[in-house]
Amino acid sequence: QVRLVESGGGLVQAGGSLRLSCSASGSIGSINFMSWYRQAPGKQRELVARIINGYSTDYADSVKGRFTISRDNAKNTVYLQMNSLNPEDTAVYYCNVRVLPTFEVWGQGTLVTVSS
Repeated sequence: QVRLVESGGGLVQAGGSLRLSCSASGSIGSINFMSWYRQAPGKQRELVARIINGYSTDYADSVKGRFTISRDNAKNTVYLQMNSLNPEDTAVYYCNVRVLPTFEVWGQGTLVTVSS
């Protein structure tokens, strides 16, 4: 059984930084997408950043230049370095792994709160 374990959320002041980690355990095979999503109160879940096939990256416009996604392939771990945080970044952040065509798993979520 594949599990994703997230860590690194917390409370930070505006302008601060946090790094989220997501480790995948279990037999996954070749991962096509490792992604971070977030869901703010009253809003839909949205894609924040993803790594495609282990190397190319994609970011939401709202986080470009502030967030960096990276991956340790040997550890099946994906990171999200978040800098210059602002209150609009407050959300529950979820890790997601997809193996095409049909396998997908979500982490339990980690709360990031940015105070003004």
